[in-house]
Amino acid sequence: MPKIEGLKWEIRDTTEEDIPVIMDLCYQLSVYEKLEFKGTEELYRKYGFSEDKIYDCMLVENKGDIGPEYLAVALFYYTFSTFEAKPTLWLEDIFVPEEYRGNGIGTALLKKLCQIAVEKDCGRVEWTVIDWNEPSRQFYFSLGAKAMDEWTTFRMMPEAFKKLAES
Repeated sequence: MPKIEGLKWEIRDTTEEDIPVIMDLCYQLSVYEKLEFKGTEELYRKYGFSEDKIYDCMLVENKGDIGPEYLAVALFYYTFSTFEAKPTLWLEDIFVPEEYRGNGIGTALLKKLCQIAVEKDCGRVEWTVIDWNEPSRQFYFSLGAKAMDEWTTFRMMPEAFKKLAES
């Protein structure tokens, strides 16, 4: 993607009022990744801005005259590594719309996430990438990330985990 001259932005934490923006950017990511988007304002509010909070989120707010009001989103939370005996910052999703990639926005967001990981004394920063998303894979490799090809992600959907829970 070509660099956009004069593009200015600021990374900031989100507030409850940002839920529609968060959802819009996450919806755009779901379209890009060809996945169904099931998010609702109620669910984003419950899990991001209530006593049941389990995720944090940052937005890249456009401070210039070019482009939309928001240029990117990163949604993350913490897990615990039994081997490192430290928290892991888990990046659930990061999304920069295609027309704004190549302008340093994704790198700036990842840098901010890494600063948070350092502050929280995390042992790792981890995320997943769809195998066919070669541009993103190459971007992450260029930043020093390593693919965990020897690990397989497993997932249970509600039908399966409810069946097991009730057995």
